Amino acid sequence: MIATIRKWGNSQGLRLSKELLSGLGIGIDDKVNIDIIDEKIVIYKVEDNELKLSDIFAEYMGRSEAGEIDFGKPEGKEVW
Repeated sequence: MIATIRKWGNSQGLRLSKELLSGLGIGIDDKVNIDIIDEKIVIYKVEDNELKLSDIFAEYMGRSEAGEIDFGKPEGKEVW
């Protein structure tokens, strides 16, 4: 694929075809890493390890067990 670098606001942009990206398993809103290796631009998909609230509560069944936790006797000048 031959592409032309174009002005994009105050930057320069390069459009990549849908076919090229889908051949690499890259789609809209996927995160990619862009490096320079041996004077070449290398783009590759990175895994999104961002922790999502829905993942944190995936196994939550709507109940909790509130109660006191015994941390032992005071050891300093704590005031209870």
